[in-house]
Amino acid sequence: MGKLVVMKFGEGSFEQGFAVTLQIGEEHERPATEITGRLASFPEMPLYYSHWQSSYRQIGNRYRLHADQMQVTNVSMIQDCENTSHILRARFNTWLRAEEFRPLREKWLERLSSTEEIRVILQTENSQLQLLPWHLWDLLERYPKAEIALSSPSYDRIHKPRTLNQLVNILAIVGNSQGIDTQADKALLQQCSNAEVSFLVEPQRQQLTDHLWGKNWDILFFAGHSSSNRNGESGRIYLNKTDSLSIGELKYALRKAIENGLQLAIFNSCDGLGLARELADLQIPQMIVMREPVPDQVAKEFLKYFLEGFAGGESLYQSVRQARERLQGLEDRFPCATWLPVICQNPAQIPPTWDELRFTKTEDPPNLALSTRHRFQTTLLSSLAITALVCGVRLVGLLENPEIQAFDQMMRSRPAEGLDPRQLVITIDDDDLATQRQNGESLIGASISEKSLNKLLAKLNQYQPRAIGLDIYRDFKAKQPDLITRLQQTQNLVGICKGSDGTINIKGIKPPPEIPTTNLGFSDFIHDRDGVIRRHLLFMNQEATSLCPAPFAFSLELASLYLRPSGIQAKFTPEGNLQLGKTIFPNLKSRTGGYQNIDANGGQVLLNYRSSKDIAEQVKLTQFLSSPVNPSAIKDKIVLIGVVAKGDSPDTWPTPYGVPLDEQMPGVLVQAHMISQILSAVQDGRPLLRVWSLWVEVVWIWGWSLLGGILAWRKLSLLWLALAVSITSSILYIVCFGLLISGAWVPFIPSALSLVATVGLMSIYNNSKTKVRVASGE
Repeated sequence: MGKLVVMKFGEGSFEQGFAVTLQIGEEHERPATEITGRLASFPEMPLYYSHWQSSYRQIGNRYRLHADQMQVTNVSMIQDCENTSHILRARFNTWLRAEEFRPLREKWLERLSSTEEIRVILQTENSQLQLLPWHLWDLLERYPKAEIALSSPSYDRIHKPRTLNQLVNILAIVGNSQGIDTQADKALLQQCSNAEVSFLVEPQRQQLTDHLWGKNWDILFFAGHSSSNRNGESGRIYLNKTDSLSIGELKYALRKAIENGLQLAIFNSCDGLGLARELADLQIPQMIVMREPVPDQVAKEFLKYFLEGFAGGESLYQSVRQARERLQGLEDRFPCATWLPVICQNPAQIPPTWDELRFTKTEDPPNLALSTRHRFQTTLLSSLAITALVCGVRLVGLLENPEIQAFDQMMRSRPAEGLDPRQLVITIDDDDLATQRQNGESLIGASISEKSLNKLLAKLNQYQPRAIGLDIYRDFKAKQPDLITRLQQTQNLVGICKGSDGTINIKGIKPPPEIPTTNLGFSDFIHDRDGVIRRHLLFMNQEATSLCPAPFAFSLELASLYLRPSGIQAKFTPEGNLQLGKTIFPNLKSRTGGYQNIDANGGQVLLNYRSSKDIAEQVKLTQFLSSPVNPSAIKDKIVLIGVVAKGDSPDTWPTPYGVPLDEQMPGVLVQAHMISQILSAVQDGRPLLRVWSLWVEVVWIWGWSLLGGILAWRKLSLLWLALAVSITSSILYIVCFGLLISGAWVPFIPSALSLVATVGLMSIYNNSKTKVRVASGE
């Protein structure tokens, strides 16, 4: 359902200004918003229009004026016409941006969306206001589906119901055609589908009157010569080479045609505003006229474009706007062609569509409804077909990217969980690196000097941490004897190495030679196709030529050290899944949730990041070495040592919390999240992220598809249906989000897609069935 905007111009003049009332509301409803304001005085505006009008009429392009008034084309005047049009447009928009008019402009912008179809009706008795090129208002450029119509402040509705016509009845009057080509108009009308066209070619007055009285016409069309008088209050059409008529001289016949259901009059002829003002007094619902003399070629092209849209199912206003804008292609030869067509509207009437011209709107009798059983079968079959299609598209991987993007959004939206109290992270940032260099400490091959590392480990051991994780590569021998001894004898110290991968020629990185093999863990991360880390690799079989002998992840080694005093040891289930205490970490498969055909080698689980700004308490290396330490901050905790510096070879990774380089997460903090996931699952019962089986997911997707079919079954209006789909989709998102918090990643994107697709399919089906029933006369 579109919007209706009415601008009422009250008493006033260009010398004094005009009082203006703006009303905004939904079609078929009373205005929801009303505001009053003023248009400032602008005495020069009629003069600007007069200058343009004079330059336009001097061009003389085979106008459909009275044949005796046609002039010889003067191409040299086209530039002058274009110049005066630019001046008029600029002055017109300057006037509409005046301070007095600003409240109405702001209310318009506040209440109307650029995506809505909008009918704008300007109500005024001032003929000079009606002449102005309102379609050039810069505000309308933001609203591609808005079109303006003119109206008189005085109007009334014709209450007599229309008689049903099986076809659109068109009375086409072809008047005096001297100097112009009206055959094209006739050919275009004859091509209209579902229409019956009756032609009167250069008729006599009595013949025209008899036809207006004799049949229920839907559209009255006139092609030929016409004109309006100087004050724009009346006009004339030229029936043949000798006869012309004013609207007043056809008053009774036209009134009868309107009472019998005439909905639209199209005057594809010159200077029609005078005709429109007289016809408005007869309460005709809609008219399309040309505001100025119209070149013959422009008139033919407008009619062609308008009938393509209107008979093709577009609304009357959209058909006029599109046809008018398509005339721009002629403006190199016919300047200001897009200015000419204008709608004149009776505000009491709703513009019909082409199909509505053919059928009287009545309530469907009860026996026309599809049986409940048949409708249910149709809904069921449609939902099953959509579900099969969506699941097929999903299985080939076309939905993987949007699914994981929705997953990331939900991960970021979870409520905060707070810091993990079991961990402390000692970070090495750019300042720490600079401090070590200033102290003359060598950093060759590492981010921490041997002196600082030795001092750090000595200080940590004083406070009895349960595990120390050195997340820094040291694939070379230490030189300081004290450090060598400390690395060899610190039983709770875990070092890292990197496994090799022959498929992509990664050789790997050796472990620190001083740390025992039993105290090593691999640092390898598994990232998705977009580079983001969403999976946690717990164990893997190293390649025979790998430089890294560690079979378990760095995070798992540290978590195991932490859990060992509780009597919890890592073991494997018969299915090959890792088990710590009562907690089983089920391995991912190549098709898991939104993932389709991933590399699932090794022991992988989904990484359930701890939802908090910081994963654990952090302290900088320099600060830790130079300041007193609270023993409780270290005792019986896991202490991670890693680099967060951004200057020297940064160790950062894309995560659901940030993909750009400046938002990526340091590797040591990713390790902290992985450790926290293991410990929280084993000790706190925090859920691991799991997925449903394939068939449960299919049933889930089908359920939302079926719900979409039920919504379409209700046969709601487009607006209410869109609202219902939006609310249902929001509920779906909230349910999926809640399930993710509880540990289940369920299909959101496939479910939403099946919901919307089924609503669309069923709506199209319902609409086609309605048209078939109406066409058959049921």
